[in-house]
Amino acid sequence: MLYKFKSKAAADLIMLEPQGRQILEIIGKTPGSNGIVTAAQIPGAISALEAAVAASEAQPPAQEGKEAEDEDDQGNRAESVKLRQRAAPFIDMLRKSAAEQADVVWGV
Repeated sequence: MLYKFKSKAAADLIMLEPQGRQILEIIGKTPGSNGIVTAAQIPGAISALEAAVAASEAQPPAQEGKEAEDEDDQGNRAESVKLRQRAAPFIDMLRKSAAEQADVVWGV
């Protein structure tokens, strides 16, 4: 399943279900087949995402044993995608939407 976020102020943003669900939970929305972040709710959503990113970066790095488990079939270490990288496009969409007083909606 994919989440598709739309706003009149920004290009559409598509996320896989686990990442879209995580973003929605962070901003206090119930993940589901559709919903809305109103223009009035956007500043709080941006603050919540920025706080979650800061908290995730404050955690200690993964332990060596865990990193070994993240290797692919060729023995290469898999690069993990951090919350900052996943949230950045959504935060950008929220900022553009706030500037134009536009809502952000999503659907699956």
